[in-house]
Amino acid sequence: MEATRSELNSGPVDLFTACLLGGAIGDALGGAVEFMSRTAILNRFGPEGITDYAEAYGGKGKITDDTQMTLFTAEGLLRGQMRGVSRGLSSFDHTVANAYLRWLATQGQECYEVTVDKSGWLFQQDELHNQRAPGSTCLSALRHYSGEPGIAANDSKGCGGVMRVAPVGLFWWSFKDLLGDNPLKRVFDDGCMAAAITHGHPSGYLTGGVLAVVIFELLAGKSLSEALDNAKPLLVAEPGHEETAAALEHADTLSQSAQPHHEAIRELGEGWVAEEALAISVYCALVADSFEQGIVLAVNHDGDSDSTGAITGNILGAHLGLRAIPDRWLAELELRPVIEAVASDLWTCREWHSYMGDDRLWARYPGG
Repeated sequence: MEATRSELNSGPVDLFTACLLGGAIGDALGGAVEFMSRTAILNRFGPEGITDYAEAYGGKGKITDDTQMTLFTAEGLLRGQMRGVSRGLSSFDHTVANAYLRWLATQGQECYEVTVDKSGWLFQQDELHNQRAPGSTCLSALRHYSGEPGIAANDSKGCGGVMRVAPVGLFWWSFKDLLGDNPLKRVFDDGCMAAAITHGHPSGYLTGGVLAVVIFELLAGKSLSEALDNAKPLLVAEPGHEETAAALEHADTLSQSAQPHHEAIRELGEGWVAEEALAISVYCALVADSFEQGIVLAVNHDGDSDSTGAITGNILGAHLGLRAIPDRWLAELELRPVIEAVASDLWTCREWHSYMGDDRLWARYPGG
């Protein structure tokens, strides 16, 4: 049963904030059990599995690389917007790639080919300068980044691309009136762009396009089923779409079956690769009666619990809003004020223009 949107939302900014906070909550909850089997999780936490933050990375409610990279995706888009209003340039591939290089620097590593600009507010957040099991493909691809964004020169379809692209759907919702007659195409393409910078297999980046469109359509008030239906034509038009399309179809079929949830999730995979992570997350969101139920389902399985928790949280947050998120999960969440500020900036950036005269905003997202 697909959860229905709360009538208590205060508007789009509520959904923007819930999308990013929801993703971070799923990430933090799953981060404590990412490398554990379902059996081990149940043995440690009881028959319901993990339902509250556990100690990981030196505390409770700690985010992982999933949320770190999601924030840097948002920063890349926002710096691209600032670049657009100040210099008339509107391509986001370079600014998103450069944001990922700043994330790489927070991990204590540097790109071999490109000198990274470490200015801006996000890089100055000390809590982001922590290694939280960063993906090896992301690290390697960024270390070898040539300076020209495109599809990474690897054949990886790990979930490290799709787990970070929710801000693409949020960003383009702010500019939906400028997207012309086929707005979903731009959203899909930029979701693929953000993932493809590090992941070169079609399943590694087409999943990013699907998730970006799903987030965009949920903001428009569509159900998750409708959002997926609207993303599928864009997906199947692309070479190499077969794995992702099949995984999503399998998730939809299982969501309408009587199969126990943990068995259905096991059938979809473990989430280490992108099409499995997206399929598990879609399944959990489709069958959930609440935000809490969806997140708990998404993290209590064999495999990449933080990534499936993060993607599910992005989806359900954008669908249900802040009032659906339990207070106990918000209270201890690491970097909550930063996440809320980035969500707000993704909403208000539509009002930026070349004569703002706001030096603080420029210092936050320098677009030169």
